[in-house]
Amino acid sequence: MIKWGILGLGNIAKKFASDLKLVPTAALHAVASRDLSKANEFANENNASKTYGTYQQLFEDKEVIVIYIATPHNNHAELSIQAMTHGKHVLCEKPIGVNEKEVRAMVAASKNNKVFLMEGLWSRFNPTIKKVKNLINKKEIGSLNYMYADFAFYGLDREEDGRLLNPSMAGGSLLDIGIYPVFLAYLFLGKPETILAKSNFHSTGVEIQTSIIFQYKNAQAVLYSGLNSTTQTIAEFSGSEGSIIIPSRWHVAQGYELKKGNESSFVSMPRNGLGFTYEIEEVHQCILKNKTESELWNHQNSIDLAQLLDSIRKEVGIIFPFEE
Repeated sequence: MIKWGILGLGNIAKKFASDLKLVPTAALHAVASRDLSKANEFANENNASKTYGTYQQLFEDKEVIVIYIATPHNNHAELSIQAMTHGKHVLCEKPIGVNEKEVRAMVAASKNNKVFLMEGLWSRFNPTIKKVKNLINKKEIGSLNYMYADFAFYGLDREEDGRLLNPSMAGGSLLDIGIYPVFLAYLFLGKPETILAKSNFHSTGVEIQTSIIFQYKNAQAVLYSGLNSTTQTIAEFSGSEGSIIIPSRWHVAQGYELKKGNESSFVSMPRNGLGFTYEIEEVHQCILKNKTESELWNHQNSIDLAQLLDSIRKEVGIIFPFEE
């Protein structure tokens, strides 16, 4: 049994804890929040054995093997490094770091302390996305020449001091949800030769709408994220001999549509739980094999993704106050 700790107890942590119950080899041992009453409530709802009112107490719990960090983006690097310094394995919610510098520091901490570190990009381990990648690698639709992916919802009704609209918490659409389309383009096409991007901004200073084109030698990826409207949230891959579409919402996919000529077929692949079980199982397998990184989403992948996000931010002018 691998005992988990969860640090940062918001909505994403609640979903993660729900799926943790579906993994037979996992147990939620401890949770931590700066608000002890919040920690107690979360522990009661999710059958955690211990609650802590400070993060340090969780780091010092000798029974905790791995910690899931689900705080706002701006705290990811500092808390992950502290956890790893205490010998804990870490699964850190995406983006693993706000920029490349932070990610490299986290990777160094993983190697120096000989502990596992992975970015919580759960979509990478989704069975549908793994299957579609396998089909495209086998040239099922010929050469991949175009892909499209979007992710947007209306979030302008949120509190302006909350994580989504607060620049001091690395808010905005790009790092929160735009990371998904960017990740998908990177997964299927690699790093682009050039990047074009344009953004619109909120009165608080955060970016709330970004359109991106990744230019490759023989392909293009058109990507979008936004907080001022709701989009379909689909992913499309078009090749010389057909296309594959992952319907809404593609990042938690449960099947795909294959189109070749005049024929079309949908393959249903129902997921287990909300979709976190697959990355949890990957973490377990890596820890049991004494790995410091996953082969499916390794440290270099996270560094590459951070570099792409940094490049987009530079193109459109996204700078957070704590980076200046």
